[in-house]
Amino acid sequence: MYFIQPTRSIYNLDETLQALPDLQVIHIEDIDLYDPTIIAIADVQDYLHYQWSLPTIVLGFEHEGAALSQAWEMGALAGWIWGSLPKNSNEALLKIDAKYKRNQDSRDLPAAAELQKKLLPNPIDLLDYKIEAFFQPSAYLSGDWYDYWKLNDKEVLFYLADVSGHGVTSSLLTSWMAAFHGRSKTPRQLLKKLNGMLLQENIEKHITIVAGILNLQTHQIRWSSAGHYPPPIIFEPDQPPKILTTSSFPLGLTDELDFEEHECTLSRHTRFIVCSDGALEPFDGGLNEQFSQLLDHLQKQSFKAPDHVADDIAILSLCRMN
Repeated sequence: MYFIQPTRSIYNLDETLQALPDLQVIHIEDIDLYDPTIIAIADVQDYLHYQWSLPTIVLGFEHEGAALSQAWEMGALAGWIWGSLPKNSNEALLKIDAKYKRNQDSRDLPAAAELQKKLLPNPIDLLDYKIEAFFQPSAYLSGDWYDYWKLNDKEVLFYLADVSGHGVTSSLLTSWMAAFHGRSKTPRQLLKKLNGMLLQENIEKHITIVAGILNLQTHQIRWSSAGHYPPPIIFEPDQPPKILTTSSFPLGLTDELDFEEHECTLSRHTRFIVCSDGALEPFDGGLNEQFSQLLDHLQKQSFKAPDHVADDIAILSLCRMN
């Protein structure tokens, strides 16, 4: 940490420096040469006058309460009194530094959220098909994820996944999946590779997922599920929703997973939809009631999430147009 040499006379300056022996003394005119993320300790009057950007603990005299309060309003990390430092000053500095770094991490979350969204797949042009998606994190970062990409001129591989828990660790796993999937050519291959990697790295998270492959010529979808709820749903014109019930354990729990492969064929103007369980949260009632309401809104294409949701939401829709 830094100690900025005061520009006014401080009668107990030497006493303060002796109480804080690990500080690097710097001068105000050299501030721009130093790391702007390292905490500095400085006289409150210098801080108010020069208004530098270093994170700063200010020191003032007992009669300078107004100046210390003003410094606090301007962003000072703490206010101490010349000649009356906290007991165990070094320990107090370490706590302030740790809190500052945690706050800095929080300030980085909006930028991290924008970066995560940029990892989502770009729209792709498909003959007679339209892929649509909805993505809304409950906070800045999401543990829900979807992706799709062309394997060749006639096949598209896709998945929608829900990582257990919330926060940075879950969101990092979604980024890991985005970087990892490229070598997979079938849904079962993708699920087996993801499961193996989770177990190998001993990550204490599990992932529910639906992965499928769409054949643009035969209009057939082959998919596999790993413990995912809600199940995939098919919406055909003038027909009740068809719930494609599947079963399996989530990824990351055991290496003895056996992924069943299912098939369906999409007729014209039919939608194949997969949702994360966060899509149920906007609705009241128990799980069955929530699912019924979700089906109704998806069928009417009227699903809207509130501005603030309790769980991440992701929805992926593959629609045959002609």
